[in-house]
Amino acid sequence: MDVVLREVHDSDLPVFFRQMNDPEALWMAAFTPKDPADRDAFDERWRRMRASTAVLRTILADGDVVGSAAVYGEPGEREVTYWVDRAYWGQGIATAALRALLAEVPERPLYARAAGDNAGSLRVLGTCGFRETARATDFAQARGEDIEEVVLRLPG
Repeated sequence: MDVVLREVHDSDLPVFFRQMNDPEALWMAAFTPKDPADRDAFDERWRRMRASTAVLRTILADGDVVGSAAVYGEPGEREVTYWVDRAYWGQGIATAALRALLAEVPERPLYARAAGDNAGSLRVLGTCGFRETARATDFAQARGEDIEEVVLRLPG
């Protein structure tokens, strides 16, 4: 499968919104907006992100929009994030997309966070060179409870 990144187009946003409202994907991601079904809040969040210094990319697999990937935050504390449509999980797409994003954004260190029980995301991050630096307990909106969160770092 051919996985590439490109800049986010307006036409990608409805796809991202649909992907972000998959109950199983929300549960796995855990740390999500308070109300992912609030389209106005979603649109406002993306407007702010697109106006910021964040590097925002659409993930394409064989030409289809299958998710998003980004680097955001303040210099020295920037984080990576990604979201892949559940229909494409387990196919190496997140790993390929994150590798492409890391090649595009050479600054280091970079950080990432994942739910402690999100084995797939933790595997992707580890494969791409991120190493665990801390664990904490934080409130996960998608689960309605405190859960363990893993903080990872990609060294320079």
